[in-house]
Amino acid sequence: QVQLVESGGGLVQAGGSLTLSCAASGRTFSIVYMGWFRQAPGKEREFVAAISRSGYAKNYADSVKGRFTISRDNAKNTVYLQMDTLKFEDTAVYYCAAKSGPGIGIQDEYDYWGQGTQVTVSS
Repeated sequence: QVQLVESGGGLVQAGGSLTLSCAASGRTFSIVYMGWFRQAPGKEREFVAAISRSGYAKNYADSVKGRFTISRDNAKNTVYLQMDTLKFEDTAVYYCAAKSGPGIGIQDEYDYWGQGTQVTVSS
């Protein structure tokens, strides 16, 4: 089993920045890809970004490209999401997820999920 704990959410003004962290514990050697997803009120959960074990392969949703940066520190078993130029529409609960299989995959392929952290962007 893998446990994921997110931190770093909060309230920020539009145009501001936040950095989310996700610390993994347990059978972390089994993790291949880690990703961030988000769910806004009244909407389905959606993909935000993902990163491979090596850190070289990264993917972003079109809505956050150029504004968000995903990174990971394998020594600390932690993945980060640097969010810049935040917009009101970025308001959501952000979830960290991890998968054991190859490739970024789809949401249903992620095996482990954190409890989520709230990000609120005021306009």
